Amino acid sequence: MKQAGKTSKTEVTLGPTGRPYQGFATPPALAAHGPARIIALCNQKGGVGKTTTTINLAASLAAYGRKVLAVDFDPQGALSAGLGIHTHDMPTIYDLLLDTKRDPRETIVHTAVEGLDVIPANIDLSAAEVHLVNEVARETILARVLRHVVADYDVILIDCQPSLGLLTVNALTASHGVLIPLECEFFALRGVALLIETIDKVRDRLNPSITLDGVLATMYDPRTLHSREVLERVVEAFGDDVLETVIGRTVKFPDASVSGMPITEFAPEHAAAQAYLRLARELVARGAVA
Repeated sequence: MKQAGKTSKTEVTLGPTGRPYQGFATPPALAAHGPARIIALCNQKGGVGKTTTTINLAASLAAYGRKVLAVDFDPQGALSAGLGIHTHDMPTIYDLLLDTKRDPRETIVHTAVEGLDVIPANIDLSAAEVHLVNEVARETILARVLRHVVADYDVILIDCQPSLGLLTVNALTASHGVLIPLECEFFALRGVALLIETIDKVRDRLNPSITLDGVLATMYDPRTLHSREVLERVVEAFGDDVLETVIGRTVKFPDASVSGMPITEFAPEHAAAQAYLRLARELVARGAVA
């Protein structure tokens, strides 16, 4: 029998996606490392937070004891620059694509973040599609490169260029999963259907095991109705594929990039750093990462 003045109802805190907010437990340490699960961070629209997410998710997973390799697969080389790597006069992913017999370990750069390595890129990569177009099985070249190092890491993150060209198809063909960073803005939402269609084609013709690991809402500003409405529409469209972690808009990201550091190192107590650590925990909880 209920006592007067008391309630048996438990208050549930809802997150930005409208679902009950979970903290996600800190993942236990791994007994051994490898083989890696390969995840492509992909969206043909630029400026949605792909590189920022690759850098900070990689650093967050490394903070939880995972061995991480980040592959810069964008000719702009933003991931390399964002981790303080100077790519002039050094071997890059472009050299590996042209010579798949070359040992990828020759190009791997160890970053200042323990457990995080990078295969860098620079503007040379922009010529890759021209060189690869006449290659046999040209869509599988990146997969052939990465198989040499897959046993050395727990997760490999590929930062794709903002297009759906041959490089992106290579990344999707090499990957076990896809993570789609999606800016909470109307025009960013419009192009996702085309990306999903491309993923479906790759699954049908080249890589039947590829899965959608999640849609990550980025640059979210809860103060604006537009941001809230776009996130609501994303959840309506993708349901449980939308990750519960949401990355807010902040000026700290460019500040961290200029410093050549992940935000988890640059401002570890900042809400954005905590959001990426939460993202890492959520992906482990979902089974997308060991």
